[in-house]
Amino acid sequence: MFRTFLSFASFTVVAAPAFAQDSVPATPAAASAPALCTDRPTKSNFACTVPQGMVQLETDIGNWTRADAGDTRVDTILYTNPTLKVGLTGSTDIEASIAPYETVRTRTATGTQTLHGVGDLTLRLKQRLTDPAGQVQIALLPFVKIPTAKTGIGNGETEGGVAVPVNIALPKGFTLTFGPEGDILADSDGHGHHAQLVGTVNLGKAITPQFTLIGEFWAARNFDPAGYVTQTSADIAASYLLRPTLQLDLGANFGLNQATPDAQVYLGISTRF
Repeated sequence: MFRTFLSFASFTVVAAPAFAQDSVPATPAAASAPALCTDRPTKSNFACTVPQGMVQLETDIGNWTRADAGDTRVDTILYTNPTLKVGLTGSTDIEASIAPYETVRTRTATGTQTLHGVGDLTLRLKQRLTDPAGQVQIALLPFVKIPTAKTGIGNGETEGGVAVPVNIALPKGFTLTFGPEGDILADSDGHGHHAQLVGTVNLGKAITPQFTLIGEFWAARNFDPAGYVTQTSADIAASYLLRPTLQLDLGANFGLNQATPDAQVYLGISTRF
């Protein structure tokens, strides 16, 4: 949920993933289905849902994050990070995501500790509230994180929240997205929960019907009783539609303050069937 960038910090833009892509040909069912629309790349979500009865897979192929604090460096590597989505109705889908294997390596002046294992499981329900053909699209996206990771990879606590993606189609192939979100997180001392507020502002530009450039500004304010923390990042990404139901993407996030991980880079793929 938390990442970072530098020379692109003034370019606050993120891709509208396949928002204006070609429709899907092939079978009669696929011919009437909308183009592939994903919640990746970047941290923002999109209001679109998976068509009823269809399944969509969105995953990192690889994902690396680096965070430095004093003489401590933490590297986190995800070896894939799939999100599986199933369309329940024309405006509702359910989603599950988990990293099946990840590595967390912590290096300090006294040595290195490395942990390996499965990540936490996140379950989400997306309900689109607007006409999919409208210029403005809005959805509700409640989610819950189930602690399946061991201590050191996860915090062993159940957490959740709700996001409200808002997408606005603009002229000349631009799409503006806002991503307000409220979370309920476990206190760092393990004795209660507190709020976190998250926001994204991003803009995507379709260079061609297949290729989209992306930029984004992300911020989060954590109200842990042990001490409030603000994180900010500037993120860039790009997506390319190999065919109407197959998309590749890559991106980089760069922290803008000391509380945010210094850098994150990732490569991903999405498909629907």
